[in-house]
Amino acid sequence: MVPVWIKCFVILAVVFAHQVIHTRSIGVCFGMLGDNLPSPADVVALYKKNNINSMRIFNPDPAVLNALQQSGINLAIGTTNADIPNLAASPNAALQWVNTNIVPYPDVKFQYLTVGNEAIPGENAQYIAPAMKNLRDALNSLQLGAISVTTVVPSTVLGTSYPPSAGSFSSETISDMTNIISYLATYEPENPKRTLMVNVYPYFAYVADPVHVSLNFAQFTATAPAFNDTGLQYWNLFDAMVDSFYSAMERVGGTNVAIAISESGWPSAGNGEFTTTALAQTYNSNLMNHVAKGGTPKRPTDLLDSFLFAMFNEDQKQPGVEQNFGLFYPNEQPVYPLF
Repeated sequence: MVPVWIKCFVILAVVFAHQVIHTRSIGVCFGMLGDNLPSPADVVALYKKNNINSMRIFNPDPAVLNALQQSGINLAIGTTNADIPNLAASPNAALQWVNTNIVPYPDVKFQYLTVGNEAIPGENAQYIAPAMKNLRDALNSLQLGAISVTTVVPSTVLGTSYPPSAGSFSSETISDMTNIISYLATYEPENPKRTLMVNVYPYFAYVADPVHVSLNFAQFTATAPAFNDTGLQYWNLFDAMVDSFYSAMERVGGTNVAIAISESGWPSAGNGEFTTTALAQTYNSNLMNHVAKGGTPKRPTDLLDSFLFAMFNEDQKQPGVEQNFGLFYPNEQPVYPLF
């Protein structure tokens, strides 16, 4: 039997590691769908070398978690989509998940726990809100309340996105999204903050309709606002997309829920003239500058924690643009200068 004093020490150590982690941060997603990626220790060293202060991983990886200990890097850690139903059905499963994937790493600065990735719409969507609640209760029982519990949704959960003030969830997703927003608004702690994580990709909106969506509007390089909406000026597509989400959340009771950007980026190859290193560099550089300065027209003082996608080009992803979102090649050389 483990002595009580050791259990208490572990809990206190984890609490201490999570005391001051919720300032606005810009991070990079560490996707692992590659057979030639650096070791976790080398990846963490590359983050530190480039002063990248936050990492997002899509599922627990013990080697990565061990490498992150004492690194000072904030972490967003995800459950797999397959785990969601069990986490929803069983508080004990949620407690076991936390005890397995968070408690053993007291020197990792866990910032977000994301329940699944783009699981809405889908067969597990209905289980996300109860899974979030069970994981929140598990964290609270272990004195880990500083970790924000959330989920990651794609822009396709919106049924209406233009103009931003008309943003609303689709008929397919509104029931599940209402349950998630209700959970966030009423059960998730106000401090550090109640947050929905959203994948925001102006690139895909631009390439889908380059006639009506200008490159400058998509890349933060417009010299004049593209449109006005309820007295607000929109100079870039990113702000318009985020504000559509704010409007959708407000329609279902989420006026007190914040947004973090779980993914955003621009591929450097794979789709002809739409994907060059120059375009990728411009977008990601401007995105970092933009979120560092403030929020969106609708919520100008709400700073957005943001994660660029992704750290490396991943050769096991679908050929084309999906293999070319990386900021670095697997040999750790930059695809283009950014940091």
